[in-house]
Amino acid sequence: MNASSFVIPAPPQAAIPVVGEGKSFPVRRIWCVGRNYLEHIREMGNDERDPPFFFAKHADMLEGDGATIPYPPLTKDLHHEVELIVAMKSGGLNISADKALEHVYGYAVGIDMTRRDLQQASRKKERPWEIGKSFDHSAPCSALQPAAKIGHPNKGKIWLSVNGTERQKGDLSELIWSVPEIIWQLSKQVEIGAGDIILTGTPAGVAALQPGDKIECGVDGIGTLKVKIGEPK
Repeated sequence: MNASSFVIPAPPQAAIPVVGEGKSFPVRRIWCVGRNYLEHIREMGNDERDPPFFFAKHADMLEGDGATIPYPPLTKDLHHEVELIVAMKSGGLNISADKALEHVYGYAVGIDMTRRDLQQASRKKERPWEIGKSFDHSAPCSALQPAAKIGHPNKGKIWLSVNGTERQKGDLSELIWSVPEIIWQLSKQVEIGAGDIILTGTPAGVAALQPGDKIECGVDGIGTLKVKIGEPK
């Protein structure tokens, strides 16, 4: 379809820049894994025997490196969660774990911004998490590193600091469910497609943010991401 086929202007395509390519990766959907590092499960008071589950953010919630993230409405407890991001170049239903990495385009560093007070209130009422997880500017993401250049990392430090003080630190080897297993599990419930990205869970050390805070985070061998928390809109 061309622009004249729509009754209102079509929204822009959400995309992530690719390192060294001069091109961008178009984002279709954002999937997030809950509870995938043991120490984070324990710090949140959840049952470490439970399997992870998935929730979604909208593609237009992406923010790039260097962005200022407005402090969101309705919350007094905004938290950071640094995560490895997996970008899919293809997909399908019921992808076996041993074939999963064939569908991966590359990797990035992201932050699952969370309105923790709203998430916890929803959990107590057995309601969906969207109000706590899926809101404007809630998915900062670094540039993508193609797997063709860096391979498929399964170890390496993942970390986040606020105003120069390290808060989160872990290693990709500590993922309870590996990247191939995450893809396998997700593809059992939805058909994964080219352009989907998956946030794979966060290590321990999540904590509150305030306007003016400067966040820097990274994953060894993949890159870093810097964002700032701004005043509420």
